[in-house]
Amino acid sequence: MEEKDISQAVISRLPRYFRYLGELRDEGIQRISSRELSELMHVTASQIRQDFNNFGGFGQQGYGYNVEYLYDEIGKILGLDSSHSMIIIGAGNLGQALVNYMNFRNRGFYFTAAFDINPAIIGQKIGDVPILSMDELPEYIRIHETDIAVLTVPKQEAKEIAKTLVGGRIRAIWNFAHIDLPVPPEIQVENVHLSDSLMKLSYNIRRAGNKE
Repeated sequence: MEEKDISQAVISRLPRYFRYLGELRDEGIQRISSRELSELMHVTASQIRQDFNNFGGFGQQGYGYNVEYLYDEIGKILGLDSSHSMIIIGAGNLGQALVNYMNFRNRGFYFTAAFDINPAIIGQKIGDVPILSMDELPEYIRIHETDIAVLTVPKQEAKEIAKTLVGGRIRAIWNFAHIDLPVPPEIQVENVHLSDSLMKLSYNIRRAGNKE
């Protein structure tokens, strides 16, 4: 398929399509129409068709979508047909929770190492993932090609760590620190601001209360 620019709004909906289609597949459902999928996901059928048309359509008029085929194709678009190596920097509570989240492994995302400055946990493991000293990070990423570095460190440390990552064989950063990272454009960055999501939820609670 020829690559073309796809809006971030469309890309942000693909994982949700993938999740719902996986659930349908597991339930033994073989095909579904855009109308049925829209009722399930609360997205308009027109939006679903427009999103899928960015990648060639996938459906047949009068038949709908083959669930397993569509699930597999969206997985390929998302890059889930190959495995991704990851390291985590910051092996505290959040870092350990992410490493222990088995669904990442099920999707082909494998942690190979964790890094921290706490001498009490250096040398231990999170499951089968070793916790190494931060001093070992530059050499590790020089030797090991790593797809994704996950940052779960305070924001005051994140910028300096990002500079170290740029000097290694890192392709992307999943950033949980509340700060923009100074990295070159060839390194992909996805920022996760947990408090932003919580504040959005707080706003919606307030808005719903004002309607009562």
